[in-house]
Amino acid sequence: MSVEEKLRDLNLQLPPPPQPAGTYTRAVQSGPLIFVSGQLPLLAGQIQYAGIVGADLDVEAGYAAAKLCALNALSVLKAETDDLDAVSIVRLGGYVAAAPGFSAHANVVNGASDLLASVLGDKGIHARLAVGVASLPLGAAVELEVIAAVG
Repeated sequence: MSVEEKLRDLNLQLPPPPQPAGTYTRAVQSGPLIFVSGQLPLLAGQIQYAGIVGADLDVEAGYAAAKLCALNALSVLKAETDDLDAVSIVRLGGYVAAAPGFSAHANVVNGASDLLASVLGDKGIHARLAVGVASLPLGAAVELEVIAAVG
C-alpha cells in the first residue's frame, strides 16, 4: 500500500506545506538526506496548540500538537520529493514547551512518532529526542525537526 493510500486509510490529509516565517527555507537536501526546518502545530497559517504543556495544555493536547507537526513535516517532504514512498525518517527532534517539573516529554512527542510509524511503516521508525523548553516560536506547544532519507 502506498503512503498516499495509507493516509486515506487513516483518514488523514496532508495540509499545504507551511511557508517559512523568516530568513530560512523549509528544507535542505544534502546527498540522500533532507533536513526539514522546525515544524509547528500550524493549520491554515494559525497555531492550533498554543501554550505550555503541563500548565495550559495536558499531555493529550501535546500529543495532538506533535501529530499535527508531523503531518506538516510530511507535507514538506512530499513537496520536496513528490514521492513519500521514497522517504524514510532518520531522526526526529521534539521540543515541548513544558511547565517546570513536567516530565512526560516522551509521551507528547509520541504523537509524532506514532503518526510517522502508522503512515510510513518501518520507514517511519526513527532515532529521536524529546526535550522540554521554556517557550517556542509563536507560543506553540510543540516544535519538531525532522531528518529524512530519500531513495
